[in-house]
Amino acid sequence: MRTALTIAGSDSSGGAGIQADIKTMTANGVFAMSAITALTAQNTTGVTGIMEVSPEFLKQQIDSIFTDIRPDAVKIGMVSSGELIMATAEKLEQYRAEKIVIDPVMVATSGAKLISDDAIDTLKGRLLPMADMITPNIPEAEVLSGMKIHTEEDMVQAAGNISNRYQCAVLVKGGHQLNDANDLLCRDEYCRWFYGKRIDNPNTHGTGCTLSSAIAANLAKGFDMEESVRRAKDYLFGALGAMLDLGKGSGPMDHAFAITGEYRKESMDCGSMEA
Repeated sequence: MRTALTIAGSDSSGGAGIQADIKTMTANGVFAMSAITALTAQNTTGVTGIMEVSPEFLKQQIDSIFTDIRPDAVKIGMVSSGELIMATAEKLEQYRAEKIVIDPVMVATSGAKLISDDAIDTLKGRLLPMADMITPNIPEAEVLSGMKIHTEEDMVQAAGNISNRYQCAVLVKGGHQLNDANDLLCRDEYCRWFYGKRIDNPNTHGTGCTLSSAIAANLAKGFDMEESVRRAKDYLFGALGAMLDLGKGSGPMDHAFAITGEYRKESMDCGSMEA
């Protein structure tokens, strides 16, 4: 069985972060492992607290994984401090990790800030150059490209700038009132649009985590980048289309929408138990 590692923060409400990553990787047919960068106190209405692990403990987690069950792909999400970014980069270099997908998490869906200002430069200088693919949303692509994005042409230019700067593939995700369901994949001078149908579902908590984890899972299984993105978008479409409605804010998706069988049943008449 192919394997994938998520290096990210924990979401106590289960809709994003490592919880979403593990659900997504499992649903996409790989064995999921995690190295937790931080605990968050959050739910569908927002983030109320973040408690980071120490850089040494993060290193220990990554050591434990690579020395026993080596991941076929690595997804990196929320790494909120420069020290944790450095620790992550050091260990991935040490073990020569492959198929690295980085979701440069800077702002939660609710608008809460998830990375410190001084960590952004460390992310740009140390971790992003190691990526095989970066998956920024529009605001994150603006930060990484140093330009404002208002049109499709701006998306193409920004993606090209990021790809050239970090020598990797870049998937700029639509949204934020621009190309809501359409994403742009660029590598060097080649770009391809992935068009999607907009789903009228306000519950979008964890969409970025889910998409990047599905891409990593498919890369782990041996699919190329374009096919991995296509399959990941199809999975995200299904998870959103299941129309799960939980919580008081922007709720989670149904990551298990395609899982069926006896263990999916909510209840059954088992009869009485006898000693």
